Amino acid sequence: MSGSRPPERLEKALARVAREEGVDQERLRRWVSFLALCGVLERALSEGTLGTYYIKGGVAMELRFAQRARATKDLDLGIDGNRASRLEALSTALRPGFDRFTFRVKAQTRDMEQADTTRIQVVLQYRTRSWQTIEVDLGPAKVGHVDLIEPRVRGLAELGIPVISPVRCLSLADQVAQKLHACTGPFSPGRARDILDILLIDLLGELDYKAAAKASRKIFKERATHKFPPNSTIPREWGPELEALARDLEFPFRTVSTIERRFLEIVANLARAAEP
Repeated sequence: MSGSRPPERLEKALARVAREEGVDQERLRRWVSFLALCGVLERALSEGTLGTYYIKGGVAMELRFAQRARATKDLDLGIDGNRASRLEALSTALRPGFDRFTFRVKAQTRDMEQADTTRIQVVLQYRTRSWQTIEVDLGPAKVGHVDLIEPRVRGLAELGIPVISPVRCLSLADQVAQKLHACTGPFSPGRARDILDILLIDLLGELDYKAAAKASRKIFKERATHKFPPNSTIPREWGPELEALARDLEFPFRTVSTIERRFLEIVANLARAAEP
C-alpha cells in the first residue's frame, strides 16, 4: 500500500490557505475565479480566437494592489465589438476551459442603461464540482492603453492554481479618468467607491498626473456629459460609505472632510497637469 496521501480537495485547501494567509476565504475564492478567467482569455488571445481584451474596475485594482484595494464581487471586462459580438466572442473564448476549470455563460443577460455594457453571469466548475458564479460587466475595449501587470494577490501558489502572469489591465491613467468621470457625472449615485480608488492610487504613489490628466480630458470630451475639470464636491449622503471604506482600507484620512479635501487637491492637480 502506498504511503502517499491523496491530493487535498480544492475546497478544503481554500479554507486552509485563507486561514494561513490571513485572507477572507470568499475573497480568495473570487481571486481564484478572476485569475482562472484571465487564464482562459489569455489562451484565447494566444490562439487567435479573441482580439484585444482588458480587465478594469475593482478587479484590476485588486490584481494590482491585493488587500490594499477594496474587495469587489463583479469583474469589468473590455472586449472588441458590439454587444452581440462581444458576448459571442467571450462564449467562444471560455469554451476550452483553463487548467481544471470549465466555464458557462448563463442565458439571461441584462443590458446596462447608462453604458454600452451587458451584465452576464459566468458559472465556474473545478473538475466536476461547482466552484462559483461571478458577475461580469462586458463592455467595449475601445478606450485607453493596456498595462501588463504581475498579480499581487496572495494564496494562489499555495493552492496549486496556475497563475497567468502578466495580466492585461486598463492603464491606471485611463482608470483614474474613467473613475473621475463616473463619480462626478450626472449618473454618479453609488459611485462613492471611485473616489476612494483614486485616493488609493495617489496614496500608493502610482498616480501619474500628466498621463491621467491627458486621459481625463479625452474621456470627458468623448462622453460629453460634463466638463473637465469637474465639480468635485462630495455629496453629503456619500459620507458614511466613504468613512466606512476608509476605515476598512486603513487610510490615513478617515473623515469625509479630510477625504473631500484630498480629493479636491487631486482634481486641482489634474487640472494643472492638463494645462498646455
